[in-house]
Amino acid sequence: MEKPYVMGIDMGGTNTVFGVVDARGHVIARSSIKTQEYTDIKKYVNTLHKEMMKLIDSVGGIDQIRGIGCGAPNGNYYTGNIEDAPNLPWKGIVPFSEMMTDKFGIPCRITNDANAAAMGEMTYGAARGMKNFIMITLGTGVGSGIVIDGKVVYGHDGHAGELGHTTAVRGDNGRLCGCGKTGCLEAYASATGVARTAREILETTDKKSLLRDLKAENITSKDVFDAAEQGDEVALEIFETTGKYLGEKFADYIAFSAPEAIVMFGGLTKSGDYIMKPIREHMEKNVMPRWKGKVRLLFSDLKEADAAVLGASALAWE
Repeated sequence: MEKPYVMGIDMGGTNTVFGVVDARGHVIARSSIKTQEYTDIKKYVNTLHKEMMKLIDSVGGIDQIRGIGCGAPNGNYYTGNIEDAPNLPWKGIVPFSEMMTDKFGIPCRITNDANAAAMGEMTYGAARGMKNFIMITLGTGVGSGIVIDGKVVYGHDGHAGELGHTTAVRGDNGRLCGCGKTGCLEAYASATGVARTAREILETTDKKSLLRDLKAENITSKDVFDAAEQGDEVALEIFETTGKYLGEKFADYIAFSAPEAIVMFGGLTKSGDYIMKPIREHMEKNVMPRWKGKVRLLFSDLKEADAAVLGASALAWE
């Protein structure tokens, strides 16, 4: 009989969340461990094995599990390695897939977290049935996964698809990005980028805003949304500015891969039309005429609590 379950692992810099997933995209059981507590990768894998086996045993044991999929920062699908991930406790090259396969006795595949999100959308979410789309994750950073002809694009070295690090602002005035470049889209359209835009507007203008009641260094994208809900003009300007950057870059990405849709996921999407309307406006304004009105903009319809685990688990069905 076909093995009915897979395991999905969402490896974050703070927490590692994992779960048992069935073929319909239901997370049957889930748990987590603290990533940062393990500076030794061997101890991390041992603890992960111990805790995952508790879930595996609850569904009938390892014979019921087809494989393991993992989404991780700088996870390389080709090599199975985590390569120089800046936010994880282990530096250099970590042969994670090999370690997990040896430990569990079943295949383990890995990719970066944004590619895992694309796999999840294609398997379980808003992109079901699509063979050409782009996944954009709008969280602490701006991640992306590109799907062409039903396959995630990995490039020759496994690291293709870093659309968040294409240049949104050129010249010496571009913001410094965590990757070391200046002017990256991530520096403007991530949650941290939105907060920085808020601080810049408040510091360089005397416009009235509810955001002035908060400490500038503590402003979050959620604060900007709450202010926008009350008609705050500065908050609306922030969303307009952020949407402009995203829309202009989306127009470029469409010219590159002609996607059926661009699917967005992450905290910033909770802003709804405040972010969607300016994105659509500036995308349509800047896209080549042949694609005007053709590319759908969608928010992910996966549950936030399940999305990362589902995305990772999709690798294990391959």
